[in-house]
Amino acid sequence: MSPAPHLYIIAGPTGVGKTGLAVRLAREWNTEIISADSMQIYRQLSIGTARPAPEECGGIPYRLVNCVNIDEKYDLFRYISEADALIANLKEKGRKPIIVGGTGLYIKGLIEGVFEQESKNEQIRAELVRRMNEQGLPSLYEELGRVDPAAHARIKPRDHQRILRALEVYYTTGAPITQWQESSRRTEPRYPHTLLVLVRDRGELYDRIDARVDAMFAAGLLDEVRGILSAGYSPDLHPLKALGYREMIRAIKEEWSFAKALEEMKKATRRYAKRQLTWFRGMPQSRWLNISGYSEEDALSEIRRCFA
Repeated sequence: MSPAPHLYIIAGPTGVGKTGLAVRLAREWNTEIISADSMQIYRQLSIGTARPAPEECGGIPYRLVNCVNIDEKYDLFRYISEADALIANLKEKGRKPIIVGGTGLYIKGLIEGVFEQESKNEQIRAELVRRMNEQGLPSLYEELGRVDPAAHARIKPRDHQRILRALEVYYTTGAPITQWQESSRRTEPRYPHTLLVLVRDRGELYDRIDARVDAMFAAGLLDEVRGILSAGYSPDLHPLKALGYREMIRAIKEEWSFAKALEEMKKATRRYAKRQLTWFRGMPQSRWLNISGYSEEDALSEIRRCFA
C-alpha cells in the first residue's frame, strides 16, 4: 500500500482570514481546498456561515461546502469518509491536499479517527437536555434503546447523565458510544500532516469578527433566514441553531429587536472564537502563526515557510 498523502491544514478561529490565504496557496500549488467547516456544508446556509463565494475562490475548487440540505443528516463519520475520498483523488492527480476550516472536531477526526471522548457537541447536548425537560427522561431512554441497544442494556433508566452522553455521542459521530468505548486510541495519525493554526491579537480578531457580522447583516442575512423559514424548514433543525441563524430567528419571532440580535450574534461569535482556540491548543503538534498586522502577502510567505 502506498503511503498516505501529507495534509496541509490551515485552521484557526472564525474571522481570522483563513479562506483568502488558502485560496492563494491553492492557486500557487494548482490544487483544491477541502473544507473543514461543519456549517458551510449546508446549501441553505450561505451568508451566516461566510461560505466562500465562487468569485472569492477564483476558480479554485472548494470541496465539502454547499452540498447538503439542512434537513439531511450529516455527521463526523460522513465528513471523514467524503474527505478521505477527495484526498485520495488529489493523491491520484499528484496534488497536495489543503484542508481549511475552524471545526476542530472535523480536523481531529480526519487526522486521528473518531473517539468517544472527543465527540462532544454543546448544541446537541443542550437540545437533548431541553427534550429531557419537556418530554421526560423515559422518552430519551427509549430512544437510546433504538440507536444503541448495548448502551441501553447497561445504563440504568434513571441515569440521566449517561443517557444524555450516549445520545450526544451517537448524534455527534453517527455511531454508538459502545463502539468507541471498545476502540483503543490510535497511536499513529491517519495522515502525515502539518497543522497550522492562524491567530491574531485578541483586539484585532474581535474587531474583524464585529465587522464581519455587520457585513453579513448588510449582505442580507435576515432575508436569508426568512427565506429558509418560508420554505418550510423548522427553526428547530440543528443547523438553524448555528451562530447567526438562531439570533436572527429570535428577531424574526420578535423575541429580540434586530439591534439586540446583531449584538448578541457578535458576542456569541467572540465566545465561539475563544472555544475554537481552546480546542486547537489541545491538538498535539499544531504550529501557531500570529498574523496580526501582516499584509496578505507577508502572511502567505509565512505559511509557505511553515509548509516547506
